[in-house]
Amino acid sequence: MRPYLYSAFLLTAALLATSAAQAQEAQDAPSYEKEFTYGINLNTNAGLIGGVAVRSTRRLNDDWARFWLLEGVEVKGRKEQRFQNNIGGIYVPGKTNYLFALRPTVGLQRTLFRKAAESGVEVDALFGAGPSIGMLLPYYIYYDYTPKPDQSNPNPREDIRAEQYDPDKHYETGKIYDRAPIFSGIGNVKPNFGAHLRGALNFEYGRYRDAVAGIEAGFLVEAYTKRLVTMNVPGVAESKLNNNLFNSVYVTLYIGSRK
Repeated sequence: MRPYLYSAFLLTAALLATSAAQAQEAQDAPSYEKEFTYGINLNTNAGLIGGVAVRSTRRLNDDWARFWLLEGVEVKGRKEQRFQNNIGGIYVPGKTNYLFALRPTVGLQRTLFRKAAESGVEVDALFGAGPSIGMLLPYYIYYDYTPKPDQSNPNPREDIRAEQYDPDKHYETGKIYDRAPIFSGIGNVKPNFGAHLRGALNFEYGRYRDAVAGIEAGFLVEAYTKRLVTMNVPGVAESKLNNNLFNSVYVTLYIGSRK
């Protein structure tokens, strides 16, 4: 082969190799810089649906991203059990407060397995921490204060009041008419402060460049500066019913957009 043909062949091969590498890099690299998602949270400290969450993610490079997350959930005590009395009222014996937690989180996300630009599943590991704001909202019930009929008052006027449940005061379960609406005591919310730490795996599916859906599955540890009283059962120590340290396993189902 003549020298100039050999040089041309090497140059062409080098250009083809460079073009192939650039094409592969373009396919492997993330096709977005920002992502915003919102979803519902399910966790072991709540009922069927624990709460809601929104998250914003910004890519730092091909493998790393930073995010902020805001999550609001209800936290239920492990001793809580619903009860239905003989007049059909449903309530939780001993429950004196609801506990709602608001958790702003900042953290880092590391891509473990990358998907193609418009298909497949991306797997990320994320770690985050932040403050926790625990809000104790009074648990209200309807209690029947109607006096028993007697000769002087054979038809007493019905007297049913909405009050914060106090087992020492509302000890006659037959007079508990029902649970009152959840926000009956909204004017008496008591904030409490703490901190939390979370770690999770994020399974993200994006069929289109500007839309995303996925599942985040992880664990969370949360601690407050004092014990949060949600239960009060006569004869049982408060420390056995209430905590200032909580841990849970959670799953967040989300959808969102990216650009």
